[in-house]
Amino acid sequence: MTSLMTYWYPGVAEAIAVVREVYPRTPILLGGIYARLCEEHAIATSGADRVVTGISLQGMAKLLDELLDFGVGGNKAPPSSRGLPFPAFDLLHGLDHVPILTSTGCPYRCEYCASHFLNPQLFRQDPHQVLSEIVHWHRERGIRDFAFYDDALLVGFEKHLGLLLEGIVRQNLGLRFHTPNALHVKELSPEAAELLWRAGFKTIRLGFETSDMTMHQNLDRKIAEGDFEKAVHWLRMAGFSKEQIGAYILAGLPGQSLGSVKESVEFVNRVGAMPYLAEYSPIPHTPLWEKAVASSQYDLALEPLFHNNTLLPCWNEEKRREFTQVKARVQEIRRSDK
Repeated sequence: MTSLMTYWYPGVAEAIAVVREVYPRTPILLGGIYARLCEEHAIATSGADRVVTGISLQGMAKLLDELLDFGVGGNKAPPSSRGLPFPAFDLLHGLDHVPILTSTGCPYRCEYCASHFLNPQLFRQDPHQVLSEIVHWHRERGIRDFAFYDDALLVGFEKHLGLLLEGIVRQNLGLRFHTPNALHVKELSPEAAELLWRAGFKTIRLGFETSDMTMHQNLDRKIAEGDFEKAVHWLRMAGFSKEQIGAYILAGLPGQSLGSVKESVEFVNRVGAMPYLAEYSPIPHTPLWEKAVASSQYDLALEPLFHNNTLLPCWNEEKRREFTQVKARVQEIRRSDK
């Protein structure tokens, strides 16, 4: 079994309990994001027989050999040499879109992000393999909408995503693509913007975070003065409307002022994109974790439920109340631009 957000762990424990009732003699392995970020907590509370924190598919084969002695091939070459198998989305009912992951890992080292801890190395699938996956789901299940969930989709554009998009353009299947996981502003170019448009991208999200360049210097160093304005300009010139271009703005960071969030919202609006608020979630094993623990009124280290970003756990009650005004302003901007 896998796991996602740390604060969703009660659902993980309930799912394991259900599986245990149906298959009482079957070993239950738990992996995923929660299991890796909160390993000791998962061991103590999940009910799994084994909490797996490795990410190697070859390592998983070896572990299955140890537990089951079924000879599943722990000594074979890693699947990455042949290309990863397609996810079993055919087992889902009512499938109307498919998530796509062309790579794992990220070369950036943002203070608030756990990508480097979860995936220390940048691994990319062959663009032709990814294209085959997209075409497969379109032809076999009629899927037209695909969402990319890479942490660094635009990095090395010419040798990775660019090749994939050129293949998509050649296929001319009338597909729609979305980037909910945000694109790096600094990696965008006029050529990339044009190819995104031609390939059929409909939803663009940019990792902007804040208009305060001092905060960027301290937190991520992934954007410089003028980068965001150029990126939005290139996207608009390629054909994207303001409504299609969203910029994520972080709110709730330890020590962050509400004023900086307000200014970031207005800045994004003036430049010609749509602001999207992204409440900060404290994540173990990130550089910002200790500061988050020290600034929060909640016991973040003991209880993962308090990692929930909707709590704004690193802000006090007054800031949380005032934040509702910022959210109202964002909704006003979206309504006025429709």
